Amino acid sequence: MAFIDVVEWNDAANDVFAWKFAQNKNNNLSTFTQLIVRESQEAILFSKGRIIGKFGPGKHTLNTENLPLLRNLFGIPFGGKNPFTAEVWFVNKAAPLTIDWRTDTMRFHDPDYGAMVPLAAMGRYGLKVEEAERFLVQLVGTLTAFTSRDLTGHFYGPLVAKTKSTVISFMQANGIGLQTISARLEDLSRFLHDPLKEFWESYGMLLTGFYITSVDLDTSTEDGKKIAAAMSDRSAQNIAGYTWQQQQGFKVAGDALTRGGDMGILGAAAMTGMLGSGGGGVGAAMMQPPQTGGPADGYAPNQTRREIFCAKCAKKYPATNNFCPHCGNKYNPCPRCGSDNLEGSKRCVSCGSPLAQAAAGGGFGDACSRCGAQVTPGTKFCPSCGQKMG
Repeated sequence: MAFIDVVEWNDAANDVFAWKFAQNKNNNLSTFTQLIVRESQEAILFSKGRIIGKFGPGKHTLNTENLPLLRNLFGIPFGGKNPFTAEVWFVNKAAPLTIDWRTDTMRFHDPDYGAMVPLAAMGRYGLKVEEAERFLVQLVGTLTAFTSRDLTGHFYGPLVAKTKSTVISFMQANGIGLQTISARLEDLSRFLHDPLKEFWESYGMLLTGFYITSVDLDTSTEDGKKIAAAMSDRSAQNIAGYTWQQQQGFKVAGDALTRGGDMGILGAAAMTGMLGSGGGGVGAAMMQPPQTGGPADGYAPNQTRREIFCAKCAKKYPATNNFCPHCGNKYNPCPRCGSDNLEGSKRCVSCGSPLAQAAAGGGFGDACSRCGAQVTPGTKFCPSCGQKMG
């Protein structure tokens, strides 16, 4: 039978909390074995289910003087080189601050948006083994090493449950939503520190630091992806100065006018009517008649209408411009009312005048002598006022 001369832990890593010295049935400790414990380490010896010794930094001989229980457990007399069996555990008592954590999805009724949103929190914490005996007895068990990953996995359930409930309680009690939580992460970290400190102390560990680095939408869920996309659209609309209803209305109206025909005109008219009532009055502004008469009165759109709304981005700019200063879209005026229209539109989005004829150089037909409305050639009576066409 071979005896172990020296027991030590040389390659202690910051993410390893405890390590068991490897030995087998043909390789035993003896009362002459030297135990070397380095700074920031502590060694604990177990035999027959009991702790038989605890050693701090330094060089120690595992004899009956240092381990009086050896006489009771193995009947070892004083003096001589006597074998015995025991497990030697080294505990790393440094304080690593590189343990990352993350919660799973937690549902929260956000006061900023007035809806349930999926959240996820993440951060980093540091732990130090304060009581090596309690730590080994409660956590290590049959493992040969205990790392930060083992610690995170072992406590994932209770740690996440406590963290989630505390985060939600803090946000609800302070009326904090997604838009302002980033400014309160330091306060939230302090709020979480005390309950988690008590939690770790029960396992012989000291919580040396706890930090929350993010509380944000959980975009790993379908709900989170949809809400994130909606928030992005809302931010873009706020910056550009239009609402969601206006954006959808201009899109539908533009598509309807591009298709042309009676249904296209009806769709555009209905959509601009909707915009006038529910879209902030943009449709009403677009439907305003020119300040002077029609083409029969020598009307020119960019001379009578002072401001127009861009058919592409819906932002207002002077009618004297040839291009929109906001998006660069070319001003395509209706010769009758001066409203801007998308390229390729067959009829004006405001007054319904045919634009395709003008683009082809065919003019706009006859003008009514009473009201100045454009009338398709061959029409006997003006559809606007009933005047007989000459």
